[in-house]
Formats: sequence, structure tokens, C-alpha cells
Amino acid sequence: MKYISTRHIQTLLCLLGASITCLLSCQKGNKYIFPDSTDKTKPGIVTNVKIKNFNGGAILTYTLPSTENLLYVEADYKINDKTVRQTKSSYFLDTLRVEGFQKSQDYTVTLHAVTRANVQSDPVVVTVHPDTPYYQLIRKSLTISPDFGGINIQGRDHYLRSVAVNMVAIDPVTKKFDIQDQHFTNADTIDYSVRGYASAPAKFGIYISDQFGNVSDTSIVTLTPLFEELLDKSKFFTYLTPSDATIGYGWELPNLWNGLTTETGGSIGWHTTAPPNKLLQCTFGVGALYKLSHFVMWARPSASYGYGNPRDFTIWGSTKDNPADAVTPGGSAVGTVSGDWVVLGNYHFPNPPSGLLPGQTNAADAAFIDAGVSFDVPFNSPAVKYIRLDVKDTWGGVYYTHLMELSFYGSPQ
Repeated sequence: MKYISTRHIQTLLCLLGASITCLLSCQKGNKYIFPDSTDKTKPGIVTNVKIKNFNGGAILTYTLPSTENLLYVEADYKINDKTVRQTKSSYFLDTLRVEGFQKSQDYTVTLHAVTRANVQSDPVVVTVHPDTPYYQLIRKSLTISPDFGGINIQGRDHYLRSVAVNMVAIDPVTKKFDIQDQHFTNADTIDYSVRGYASAPAKFGIYISDQFGNVSDTSIVTLTPLFEELLDKSKFFTYLTPSDATIGYGWELPNLWNGLTTETGGSIGWHTTAPPNKLLQCTFGVGALYKLSHFVMWARPSASYGYGNPRDFTIWGSTKDNPADAVTPGGSAVGTVSGDWVVLGNYHFPNPPSGLLPGQTNAADAAFIDAGVSFDVPFNSPAVKYIRLDVKDTWGGVYYTHLMELSFYGSPQ
């Protein structure tokens, strides 16, 4: 039997590695791993440029020069009076996208072919004329209307573009118009409320800004926010019904309105022990007839995004003096009537603001929960005397649920 020495093995490995390196470096798809070129020859220009305009931008297609060491094509252009942008496209492609233009008008775009030696070709100047930018279209769709304790802003973003809806009002300190709220969205529907204002005439303005720094015109209106107040929790009372979940661990239902949002310092929270075949719900009266505007929920801090903290839930209401029990499962459509009860709203407790997965959340997510989360009640919902909370599922996927506190706001009827 022959034995191969360690020295021979090392030599073979070196030769094999060199062969692989040589093979890879000869493949066209790996040109970027070549060392910088020393060829300072000016490359040819792009030709046969064609333009397809879209909202706020344009797509350019062209024929590449036959320059051997071509690396990319770059476009330089101004999107407004101040901002210059540069976009690059690999030599593998014959298409380049320019976007972020402020208006629908003529703009010049200068194209250069660039080699691996960083030598530019002569410029090729073309003119694009973008269609109306998305941020302007979204701005035109916005409407402002009075809401409880503030205003409601609605609009559409059919294009699913990332924009900021900016609300301005008179700052109580400076007495000047200033941004009071920014709402970032890329959803199809814009519908949210900004609260914290007295029920008196006031000026409010809204405008849209986009990721390129473009800002729409501002629409200013004078509106009178609707009156709302924090419901008096001293008038709340338990209204136990046969379908309500079993309560355990001393976490009784009245703890939901005792003003405590942490797990220290006295009676804490509401906690169920319901089996899989029983709804995770509770029922209570608010002591008067109220048209609800919104509510704030404090989940259990130590559970964070896990265990029995509600993930999806439904709020039912009743105008009856002594509403009868009925089957009221979570997830029923808004306006659904079941006996003496009607669905006021379906809700999803917001995902972790950090974007992390449940179980991997951070201190910022914990602070978000600790501060309480506000949920709007649809404006056309009926006034109610009784409230039923039905938890459809929890963040931990368990058959029990728990909460620290609930605060409801609305207008007495």
C-alpha cells in the first residue's frame, strides 16, 4: 500500500484551489471580482434611449456601448430646485429608473457609461416628463372631519406608496402652526383620528410628504372637535352572564377599571381560566348611555407579546337596561346583531413596533405596551350602556387571556 505524504496533499490542494480560482475568474458572471482596470480609454455612449414616464418618475431603456470593460450606466438629475439624485444600473441591464420628481413637468437626465477604470463616457442628455407624483395624488384624496376630541383624516393610497400624513395646528406654547402629528403609511386606506383637542373651533391643516423630501400643498380648515370625556370608572360594574369566561388567580373583573396598569401595588388585572370550549369574554356595565369614541387597553407587561395577552378581539355593546346573554363570538362583522348585542368593532393589537418576532421583542416594545394602546370605535356605532369584550386569540395561542386595564372615552347621550 502506498501512502501520500502531507506535503503532497498540501501541493494537490494548492493546485486545486488555483484551478478553481482560474475557472471562476473566467466566467462572465463574475466580472466584478476582476481587479480595477488600467484601461483609461473613454467608453462609448448609450444610444437608442427610450422613455416611459410614470407617476413621479420614468423608466429609461437604451442600447449599451460595446466597450469591453464597461461597469455601469449612471443617471444624474434634479428632482426639484435643490435636490440632485444619481441612479446607477449594472452593465448586465439595459434599463434604468429615475424617480422622486416634485412635479409633472420636463426634467433633464444626464446619462454616462462608466468603465471599471472609473472613466465616464461623453454625456447623453434626455428629457423626461413624469406623470403627477404619487404624493400629490394621495394628498388630493384626503378629507378632514370633526371627531371626538379632535379630527378624523381619511384618504386612499391605491398605489401603496410610503408617505407621511402630516397634521398641523396651532401650538399652544408658540402660538404658531406646527406639526402636531405624523402618520406614516403605505396602506391602501388612510383612516385615523388625532385627539387631545377641546370642543371649540380650531384650525387644522394636513399635507403629504414622501421619501424623496417632496411636500404637497397644505389644506387648512376650521373645525370644531366633538366633545368626549373619559367614562367615569366609579360607575362601572360587573354584569356576569352564563357565557362569560371563568375568572382565576384572584384577578377579578373590576380590576379592569381600578386605575392600575402595572403588576405591583394591589389588586391587578383580569385573568381567565376558560377551557377551549368557552369564549374568552367578559361583560360589564358603564353606568350610563354613551356614544363611545375610543378606548385604551393596557396588556399584561410581564407577558409582553405572549401568553394570554389579546391579539385579536371584538367589542360588543348593548343599549338595553338588562341585556340578555347571547352567543357573541369574536371576529363577527361590525354591525352584527346577536340578541341584545351589536358588534362595535374588531381589533388587532398592533404587532411589535420593533418588527421583531414575538418572544424576541425588546425594551421599546415593552414600553409601547406599558403606555397603553388606543383603539378607535367606528363613528357610526350606536350608543351603549353595556360592553362585552371577546378575545378571539392571544399572542401566546393559549386558552386563557388577561389584561391590566381598560379606559373608555365617549360622549354621554
